[in-house]
Amino acid sequence: MAPSSSAPHPHYDRLIAAARALPPLRVAVVHPANAVSLEAALASAALGLIAPTLIGPRAKIEAAAREANADLSNIPIVDAPHSHAAADAAVAMALRGEVDALMKGSLHTDELMGAVVRREGGLRTSRRISHCFVMDIPGHAQPLIISDAAINIAPTLEEKVDIVQNAIDLAHALLMPAVRVAILSATETVNTKVPSTLDAAALCKMADRGQITGAQLDGPLAMDNAIDAEAARIKGIVSPVAGRANVLIVPSLDAGNMLAKSLTFLGGAYAAGIVLGTRVPVILTSRADSEPARLASCAVASMLAKAGRERLIKAVG
Repeated sequence: MAPSSSAPHPHYDRLIAAARALPPLRVAVVHPANAVSLEAALASAALGLIAPTLIGPRAKIEAAAREANADLSNIPIVDAPHSHAAADAAVAMALRGEVDALMKGSLHTDELMGAVVRREGGLRTSRRISHCFVMDIPGHAQPLIISDAAINIAPTLEEKVDIVQNAIDLAHALLMPAVRVAILSATETVNTKVPSTLDAAALCKMADRGQITGAQLDGPLAMDNAIDAEAARIKGIVSPVAGRANVLIVPSLDAGNMLAKSLTFLGGAYAAGIVLGTRVPVILTSRADSEPARLASCAVASMLAKAGRERLIKAVG
């Protein structure tokens, strides 16, 4: 069933509707060996978002289908003995052009990403691989992209350049009308004792010099004055980004993970997860994800793949 227009997550409704207008994305679903991961793929297929190929131990996949009361008669299955073999097979299919994206099943993220990031035979590009959450927060006027909360633990300034550019490319793929990037820290002033403020200032100057393109950047900004116009006004921050940011770049994985999960579990937000900087999009879902978040992750991948095919962005392909 399509998400209801009266649901408290209208940004996902619009995103899924836009993706449904595209041809189904060919997706290798890696090791969907439990009911939750299998249902996520089949629900996306039922909406026409993806055309899945299931990769993993056939017996476990079929057992998961019985548990979910699902019919796999029209779904191709590639038999692989275990999760590592399934990840390797999915990456090989992507390299041969047989699928347009990968989707995490019931294996651990590091098992899938180990095959993706392998220097020989993996899906690396010239870009640093990074992760984005596309978050739909009840009552917030626009979706928020948060990066990086899942892959890069303590990125260097050089790595943050690609993390920022990947997030900007994603925003363009999602047809955001204006991309406003806040480089987050604990404070909005540059402080030599807080390295993330120095990185933020450097990234903004790099954008001024054309080393980062496609968006307005400002930073350092604290979380309050990045997204709340009144907080920015009280602190006297005048910028096209402060109070209106729709892309949040965090200083570290710890900060990003806690921010995303706080919004999810305290603020009722949905979080769609996607990996960029790879040959094809990689859809990362969690067992705790809601069905709309899983559907939205597939929708994000579909729109990202389209932008990559059309050479509008460089974050995939």
